[in-house]
Amino acid sequence: MDPSKGCPMLVTPSIRETPTDRADVYAFHIMGEVSEDDMEDMAERMNDVFDRHDKVSMLLIFDRYEGAETQAHFDWDVIRSRLRSVTKVEKYAVAKAPERAGKLVERFGKLLPLEARAFDDVDAAWVFVGARPVHTA
Repeated sequence: MDPSKGCPMLVTPSIRETPTDRADVYAFHIMGEVSEDDMEDMAERMNDVFDRHDKVSMLLIFDRYEGAETQAHFDWDVIRSRLRSVTKVEKYAVAKAPERAGKLVERFGKLLPLEARAFDDVDAAWVFVGARPVHTA
């Protein structure tokens, strides 16, 4: 449970939500291969977040990322969360993303009404979204 946000943290086999020191910043570690179920769980989480906030910032930190199952991108909740993110996300950062994904994020940041950046350095990505991780016992 993340007390600052009043809701349980998302934990799946390949996605682990990291608590932050700001109620409007959501951070996730992406590890291994993202399954269809993992992607759907994250989409449901973010759709819930979008229902409760006017604007949020997001940080995705890639760690030993092995890609995503092809069908993971075609679930309705996943598509809905991506569409909603255009108007609900203020800052979107990826850290240590595969080169192709990082370049895609940078391009979308120029086309969409949000700030999107890719970082090699995790600390710089945290600075960009204006938050820090909260370490729990």
